[in-house]
Amino acid sequence: SYQLYSSRNFPPLSRTLVMLARLGYGEVEGYHALYVDAAKVAELAELLELTGLRMPTGHFGLEMIEEAPDRVIEIARLLGIGTVYCPALPPDVQPETGVAWEILGHRLAAAGKPIRDAGLGFGWHNHDLEFIALKDGAIPLEAIFAGAPELEWQADIAWLARSGADPFHWIARFADRITAVHVKDIAPAGQNTGEDGWADVGYGTLDWPGLMTALRATRARHFVIEHDNPRDPERFAERSLTAAQAF
Repeated sequence: SYQLYSSRNFPPLSRTLVMLARLGYGEVEGYHALYVDAAKVAELAELLELTGLRMPTGHFGLEMIEEAPDRVIEIARLLGIGTVYCPALPPDVQPETGVAWEILGHRLAAAGKPIRDAGLGFGWHNHDLEFIALKDGAIPLEAIFAGAPELEWQADIAWLARSGADPFHWIARFADRITAVHVKDIAPAGQNTGEDGWADVGYGTLDWPGLMTALRATRARHFVIEHDNPRDPERFAERSLTAAQAF
């Protein structure tokens, strides 16, 4: 799969989807800006049908999930999304203690209930801060999961690694939570500064063949290639897919 956020700076969306289908992608992942109104959703559904691409996973902001769960479910069904992932903290939420992160977990559990009741999966997508120990010694990801026993995890491996934590440890620790993976790579120190230090998959520092071996022991079924700021999205998409297919 391909996270469409990677191409957000290179409109139109139609060109991106045609390019991805031509390169051999079978799936894409949506993000919040693609669902801002009914017209955009309808256009996206039409483009998916025209290109033959599927969208089994999608990112939705927590505010939308909480305030308009019926709309989230409607969009998911229209686009074929089977699992909804909350991608990040809301701007007004900055937990500083383990208890605060666990409260966020409770909030996510409550927000996800209508989604799960509708037959969809619901999970959390991480960045780096979830793995950085707090002053009280708590690890945010553990606290979130303590507050949300049913919450799935879309493991963004590169953000995990950027935190300084060991991806292999956390993959094993929560293997039963991982239902999708963000496949991205980190450039060697000092390189690709114009792309925020990210790299095309297979051209960075992460041990993706080894990581894939570890991930086979999880519940992951969707592997989503992503780059937060590529200068050339077609270069990134093509090279990353070729590399990912090899491992």
